[in-house]
Amino acid sequence: MARVRVVQARRTPQALEVVVTGDIQAQAQVNVSFRTNGKVAERRVEVGDHVTANQVLAVLEPLTQQANLDNAKAALASAEALLTQAKMSFERQKQLLAGGFTTRSTYDNAEQELRTTQAAVASAKAALGTAQEQFSYTELRAGVAGVVTSRSFEVGQVVQSGQTVLVIAQDGPRDAVFNVYESLLAQPPAGDTIAVALQSDPAITAVGTVREISPTVDAASGTVRVKIGLKSTPAAMGLGAVVVGRGRFAPHEAVILPWSALYRYDGQPSVWIYDPDQRTVSVRAVEIDRFGPDIIALKRGVEPGERVVVAGIQFLRPGQTVAAAEIGARP
Repeated sequence: MARVRVVQARRTPQALEVVVTGDIQAQAQVNVSFRTNGKVAERRVEVGDHVTANQVLAVLEPLTQQANLDNAKAALASAEALLTQAKMSFERQKQLLAGGFTTRSTYDNAEQELRTTQAAVASAKAALGTAQEQFSYTELRAGVAGVVTSRSFEVGQVVQSGQTVLVIAQDGPRDAVFNVYESLLAQPPAGDTIAVALQSDPAITAVGTVREISPTVDAASGTVRVKIGLKSTPAAMGLGAVVVGRGRFAPHEAVILPWSALYRYDGQPSVWIYDPDQRTVSVRAVEIDRFGPDIIALKRGVEPGERVVVAGIQFLRPGQTVAAAEIGARP
């Protein structure tokens, strides 16, 4: 006769505290790119550098843009010279017309020439403004203050307009980002806040609230990304710093059993139930609430008062008669 050990099942209140490891990230990241095509002539920043909003980060060779700018300046100078000549001709025709020494048709032609050259000057100024703007595109500026976290270009490389060459973590609020198992999200924490501590120095702490939960599960790790918005970030918690987050879930009751009680039967998690009257065992499928370091918490499948086999399950079969030794309920 097989000998087994059993415990009497009972529901135990439990307040699960979850400890997860993550890192510090910026709430906003900016992908920086040139606004025109060209060959990189200078690179003035490295990964980890702090940059200001209007700081020049890199420069393209401005050959084409410089030529366009020179042409626009020359076109404006030519248009302004023609305008000066048209003004003088118009004033002369105006005086002659007042004295009766010219015809109305000649005066009208001079006036029309003046209007035409005035429009040409306005167009040349607009073209010069466009050329100056295009020339400014050869200088790369982030537009925001922050820390360079990624760089993907070198001097001499030809880049395209809109191609991301730098990633900048914008100054401002920080997130503690964790990858947690989906089952932890089925039940919300007891409080609104999550305590975060620096892994290298647990004395450095911060408090945050859940700001964002990814709607999808990572296919590789089976985890969900959770971002905790920190209310204030200590200076030691720089970008990329490893942190530990702790959250306590609301207490609830569950049947707690040792790991040794868990059995796989017909592809389902199961346990062996001992009938003290018949002194036989039967297998029953259960639903797991959570796994602990040395225990399992059951959501359903075992009722309080039932006896569960926790040792000697390897050679059992349904309906088998056994000799049971009760070791008491596990907390």
